Amino acid sequence: MPAIDKQLAREAHVVAYQFRRLSRLVPRLLTAVVASQEKATPATKDKRRSPRLSPSVRRALKLQGQYMGGMRGMSVRGRARIKKIRRQRGIRAAIAAIKRAR
Repeated sequence: MPAIDKQLAREAHVVAYQFRRLSRLVPRLLTAVVASQEKATPATKDKRRSPRLSPSVRRALKLQGQYMGGMRGMSVRGRARIKKIRRQRGIRAAIAAIKRAR
């Protein structure tokens, strides 16, 4: 029986040694990973520039988004009615009609 105890003690010692070694390697591994991620980030000049929109274009896009978003949930018949309103009275009247239809 004592031979088994010695063998278990030896294996426990090896496992403890490996854990100590691993605990020393983890910080080095983390610094290497962080350094590689910093190198992988694109430079600021590579980023896409946002388009310059005039206030009137921005307002028009907002209106278009409201119109399209409202039309999304409507039936075919409702869409036809709203399109007719848009042709006759404009997009603001169409958006108001969409809000009333909800």
